[in-house]
Amino acid sequence: MRPQPRTPFRTKIKRAALAFDAWLNTTLYQGGQRLARGWEAYSDWAKCLRFRGAPRVILDLTSEATTLGLAGGVVMLALALPAFRETEEDWLKTQDLAVTFLDRYGQEVGRRGIRLDDSYRLEDFPDYLVKAALATEDRRFYEHWGIDPIGTFRALLVNAQGGGVVQGGSSITQQLAKNLFLTNERSLERKIKEAFLAVWLEFHLTKDQILKLYLDRAYMGGGAHGVVAAADYYFGKSAKDVTLAEAAMLAGLFKAPTKYAPHINLPAARARAADVLHNMVEAGFLTEGQIQTALRNPATPVNRSRETTPDFYLDWAFEQVKQLAAQKKFGNDRVLTVKTPLDTALQAHAEEVLETMLRQHGREYRAGQGAMVVMDVDGAVRAIVGGRDYGQSQFNRATDALRQPGSSFKPFVYATALTVDPKLTPSSTVVDKPICLGNWCPQNYGRSFSGSMPLVSALARSINSIPVWMSLQIGKGNAKAGRARIIEMAGKMGLTHPLADSSSLPIGAAEVTVIDMASSYAVFANGGRKAPPYAAWEVRNSQGEVIYRHSTDTPQPQVLEPRVVNAMNFMLNKVVEEGTGKRAALDGIRVAGKTGTTNGYRDAWFVGYTGNLVASVWYGNDDHSPMNNMTGGTLPAMTWQQVMSFAHQNLEIRPIPGLEPVGSPKVAANRSPQDEAAQQAYLAGTLSRRSYEVLGTIGALFQSAAARSAPAQKPSTALAPDAASDGAPRSSRRFAMP
Repeated sequence: MRPQPRTPFRTKIKRAALAFDAWLNTTLYQGGQRLARGWEAYSDWAKCLRFRGAPRVILDLTSEATTLGLAGGVVMLALALPAFRETEEDWLKTQDLAVTFLDRYGQEVGRRGIRLDDSYRLEDFPDYLVKAALATEDRRFYEHWGIDPIGTFRALLVNAQGGGVVQGGSSITQQLAKNLFLTNERSLERKIKEAFLAVWLEFHLTKDQILKLYLDRAYMGGGAHGVVAAADYYFGKSAKDVTLAEAAMLAGLFKAPTKYAPHINLPAARARAADVLHNMVEAGFLTEGQIQTALRNPATPVNRSRETTPDFYLDWAFEQVKQLAAQKKFGNDRVLTVKTPLDTALQAHAEEVLETMLRQHGREYRAGQGAMVVMDVDGAVRAIVGGRDYGQSQFNRATDALRQPGSSFKPFVYATALTVDPKLTPSSTVVDKPICLGNWCPQNYGRSFSGSMPLVSALARSINSIPVWMSLQIGKGNAKAGRARIIEMAGKMGLTHPLADSSSLPIGAAEVTVIDMASSYAVFANGGRKAPPYAAWEVRNSQGEVIYRHSTDTPQPQVLEPRVVNAMNFMLNKVVEEGTGKRAALDGIRVAGKTGTTNGYRDAWFVGYTGNLVASVWYGNDDHSPMNNMTGGTLPAMTWQQVMSFAHQNLEIRPIPGLEPVGSPKVAANRSPQDEAAQQAYLAGTLSRRSYEVLGTIGALFQSAAARSAPAQKPSTALAPDAASDGAPRSSRRFAMP
């Protein structure tokens, strides 16, 4: 039998390919047929679901609502997450600190925090006190779920009819959420967080618990937080014993604590209390007959007209203490006594100077707010002015407001350049000439360039092109790398808020706080050591035992070389003696500092220091609206000068590192007879240091009274040659405002 010839390999490959092609064609064809039949079946089925007329409209609206609801739910979740991060497992425990604050001489100046006490229950408050709060703040408290749309709509309607803010729209739960978790910042982000946290509180606490916490924590003026403290402060009695008239006056404080505080404006407090009584009638809690006695016999508080409290300082100090407690610095102790560096006389004087400046010149400059911080060169904060009126707004503009520093940021650039380049000195020649980074070209105030000049003159005259040129030099030709070094240096010196990188960063297009600027400049004043601001000198527990001392528990690392410090102090002293900060000069005392003015005159600064103290001053408007040509060399420098003149009386003047002191080691000018007597007694050894300082403060008060009785001297805004070169760029790209 003859063998069968073998099939060639190529033939096999062709046959396999043809078989696969046939299978693929068949499969695709059959699949297409199945899809067509399936689509036809689906179409027949979908025809049964078609609606016309009203059913179709309803279906379309339902579909759209579902789609929008899902999208809205995702957005709401994204907005809710930041709010819920504010809560912790021990969120309620963190609020139970009870802190008594003492000033630098050991005198009690105020209290913060609440020691939760179950023995004082909601039921222990008089019924009419609770109803007065509900009738005034949230009549539908027991009916809503944290947010009251009906109450908000009613408030909007009443406010529209009244042409202003007559009723508030926030529920008691929302107000408690703000008090527990948030700051007093006026922003949309805070209001969103407040709303979510209000709902969160409603799910975690009962209505009575929420109401009790609110009555315990609401600020009620005079440094009193909660109705218990307020009843004791205003009426000298327990909250359990207040009368109906007194309860109405207390409830009237929730809206505007300082405006209606009886020790400040008794007629306004009584008028507000009458409104509260009528609110109780409208809410159905009382009858007209029941309130008549209270209307005819209004409450009379104890006399506290001369008492003031440093509320902005105490709010910030309490936050500092809570941070230390969170770091377990105090163990499990919750009742604390904290001795602070607060100088009550200086605090009062700083508040008075800032308010006087705004009252006399605020309209001319179109400036509505100001802030100031004074601290020792190691960071011990002596005074904080967070705004004009704590009762009207508890938002602390000195510690929480982020504003652009303008040219007061330039020392960070110069310090970085001096650190990077050891050959650079104040006498080094630099050239003021046009410079561009991309399409951005900074201009000087007068839209002109001055050519060659020493580095010290560039800073004293606040030239804009030089810091931009420095950012290139620091980064070895790479401006972005140079700015990264500047940001790193600013952080080391004390700026805690992240700085946004932009081409205009070297001339002040950043966001900083007043207190951080003072802290950062303290590095120059103390020889190069970091000086974080602090409020707790010493902390004692409920048994009186010292459990914390700042001097032993907080190191101060070196962040600038002495060479850099000395060079910066020399140049910043020239800013005051020969440049834009002349109005900040103190008689007989070396002063160094820097003015700052942002584009559009939205912010005006002076930050300066001596060998003893550092102070930062800011003026502007809460809504970031432009002022009328206010520069850092005008009101900020003048405010700094007046406050620091007061602060340095009777101090043993220390030299600024690298600078020789001027004249006498004591303040030589403007000394009163009381100052001279105190000085001689102190030098003779017949008075203690504390007595010497007290007598000096008395002399300062006499001087302040004499200054107020003299006719006010209006600052000139037309000429201001020392401020005219303050570095506010005219034709450059606008800074990105917050």
